[in-house]
Amino acid sequence: MEQDRLDASLARIARIPFRAKFHLRPPEREYVASRGMDAVRRHARELIDTRLAAAHPVKDGRQTPWGGHPVFRGQHATATCCRTCMQINHGIAKGHELSEREREHVVDLVCRWIENECRTRPGPLPEPPPALF
Repeated sequence: MEQDRLDASLARIARIPFRAKFHLRPPEREYVASRGMDAVRRHARELIDTRLAAAHPVKDGRQTPWGGHPVFRGQHATATCCRTCMQINHGIAKGHELSEREREHVVDLVCRWIENECRTRPGPLPEPPPALF
């Protein structure tokens, strides 16, 4: 049931042209493949807690890099990159510290997007080994 709700939110957000252009790039895919989703989920929680959860985050609106970590790409794709985007797209009001439930929702949404990206947009095939003869 929760997965259906997350998928419905992702489908709604994906109809926004700006959000739809975000996809994991090869280095971010490699990061997920090498570390696994459990580590990515832990990182997502740490990043949300330190960069987004405060009532008035430092540099709000500029605190999420455009890439370099799959969670950052996922935040932009899911409109969870700043408190303004969260208010507009998810109804999570600015000006209060995120509750435990709100933090979990953001982490679940970002991680679901990353999982979907890895499943539906596979990276390039590895190069075949060189011919021996």
